[in-house]
Amino acid sequence: MKGTPLELPEVGWLDAARLAAGLDRHQRLDLAAHARVHPPLPAPGRDALLTLAEAVGLPGRGGAGFPFARKARATLTASDRTGAPPVIVINGAEGEPASAKDKMLLARTPHLVLDGACLAAAAFGAEEIVIGVAAGSPGEISVPAALAERELPCPARTVCLPERFASGESGALVRGINGLPVVPAPLKARAADGGAGGVRRRPTLLCNAETWAQLAIAARLGPDAYAAVGTAAEPGTTLLTVNRPGAVPLVVEVPTGTRLGPVLAACGLQPGAGVLVGGYHGAWLHPSVAVDAPLSRAGLTALGGALGAGAIVVLPHDTCPLGELARVTAWLATESTGQCGPCRHGLPDAAEALALLAAGAAEPAVLESARRALGAAQGGGACSHPDGTARFVLTALDVFSADVAAHLSGPGCGRPVRGVLPLPPAKGARLEVDWSRCAGHGLCAVLAPGLVRLGPHGYPAAPAVPVSRWQEHGARRAVNQCPALALRLRRPGG
Repeated sequence: MKGTPLELPEVGWLDAARLAAGLDRHQRLDLAAHARVHPPLPAPGRDALLTLAEAVGLPGRGGAGFPFARKARATLTASDRTGAPPVIVINGAEGEPASAKDKMLLARTPHLVLDGACLAAAAFGAEEIVIGVAAGSPGEISVPAALAERELPCPARTVCLPERFASGESGALVRGINGLPVVPAPLKARAADGGAGGVRRRPTLLCNAETWAQLAIAARLGPDAYAAVGTAAEPGTTLLTVNRPGAVPLVVEVPTGTRLGPVLAACGLQPGAGVLVGGYHGAWLHPSVAVDAPLSRAGLTALGGALGAGAIVVLPHDTCPLGELARVTAWLATESTGQCGPCRHGLPDAAEALALLAAGAAEPAVLESARRALGAAQGGGACSHPDGTARFVLTALDVFSADVAAHLSGPGCGRPVRGVLPLPPAKGARLEVDWSRCAGHGLCAVLAPGLVRLGPHGYPAAPAVPVSRWQEHGARRAVNQCPALALRLRRPGG
């Protein structure tokens, strides 16, 4: 690790630090520093560890919040039934552009994450520990270095996955570990059950990096001390990623139930025009609601929000909300894997409608059609991507309803799109039309129906959404077979 440059996310905390303990004195906790900061780790047996997890009500700290104890019991039931030892998986493949909490843990305090995974591996007789990290992320260097420093209860390995939004979905992660394409499984299957849903057909206990770190904290503190902060229903702390305009994200540890207003103030922010909580599968809150919003799953759900992965973005008053929304929705549409109807049709249709709305060129019927498409997408996908995207868009249309009305009745709000909502550099190609050549044959709409729509006069409407990976074959066919040679697939920088 010496001399190796790492991108280390900034960290802060309100009240006492638990997961962030020691990071005021160390950039990264190697094993020696970790041992000085954290007391020795106990070694509970199978029943004791399950009892501890149930006593603290530990939820998964990814997007879904599924209780750790229920997931562990399901895995152990499958292991007992089949006689196959379980596999422990750490999900550190954080593909959410607005979130950096798992990157922070794996980069700066990897041994705390490994502590939790090793506790479960020893108590449950695991065959292997697998850590999934995003290729090019700090975890790609930090995690193998941490593994080399410590004794392990079973073999462990790191798997690098492409840095995509879908890579963090549990089914996609398991497929990637198994050497398959990193896309959600076409049929939903629990990793705990093994078979097609597990690592190498083994019952698999898969949790994200923060969940494993929280388990290690709970084991050291015990249920009563762990519950000394937080709410009665959701004890302990939670990690948030607060995105600040013009600055790197700040990962903040706060007691569960803390009000959002003080967190924003501590980070030098105001609620602005609206606050996104939960990242790009989360929900928007109106400023009047956001200040007193409790940062807990139950508290945000009661307000129509979602804690999700804990990513927070404030939208300032000097950017166009609908332009920001259109940028992210187009990116989310291209990040889908195109395996089911909601992603193949609903998300691109919504992205097209929002692009028109942001440009002040949408009719009310277009917007209502997008609302219907997103409503129909919820609950019908192979994974949660269409559900999360629909929540992100529909709550934004409600919070920014005045801007929606301004864009429907005239040229728009008059504000520029400043690109406040974080996105990775553009990679997707765009399908362009050379209007000097196009003769309106309409063949392109037949060859690439999900990309090209014909206007009222039979000419293609130039798509506003980048071409997804799963759409590239159709796009190339349309380009190659256009009788007038009027189509071109242009990549960023091309």
